[in-house]
Amino acid sequence: MNTEHLYEVELEWTGTRLGTLSSPELTDKLDVATPPQFANGIEKVWSPEHLFTAAVNSCLMTTFLAIAENSKLEFESFTSTALGKLEMVEGKYLMTEVTLKPRLTIINEDMRDRAIRVLQKAEAACLVSNSIKSKIVFEPEVTVKVPVAA
Repeated sequence: MNTEHLYEVELEWTGTRLGTLSSPELTDKLDVATPPQFANGIEKVWSPEHLFTAAVNSCLMTTFLAIAENSKLEFESFTSTALGKLEMVEGKYLMTEVTLKPRLTIINEDMRDRAIRVLQKAEAACLVSNSIKSKIVFEPEVTVKVPVAA
């Protein structure tokens, strides 16, 4: 297995504080802009801060799915909310913390401990989390699907 992979992303400035991300490997393009909290920022457009937080959150999901599949963990649903914290530190803005709140619904209570272990393994193995210096706060929630009464 190759241990090195490259991912090409292109960016074209389109005016004001707005640009378009694309990749020759992908079909969709994504507009990006300065967030509205900054001068001339643009509302309702993905920002680098959103993309940073999304990278951590989506890496958690994809890592979880791989580990769950390898562990043969059966589950009903997976969702996750991430909150990225931007702070001024020593005169520079840094993404200092990302809080991950994955929510996993399992099929029966007997799988709860195993589900928590798989979630914890996914958080520990996430390549994006392991590649950044931001603090990762992990707050998993596991619920059991309640059977529908007939």
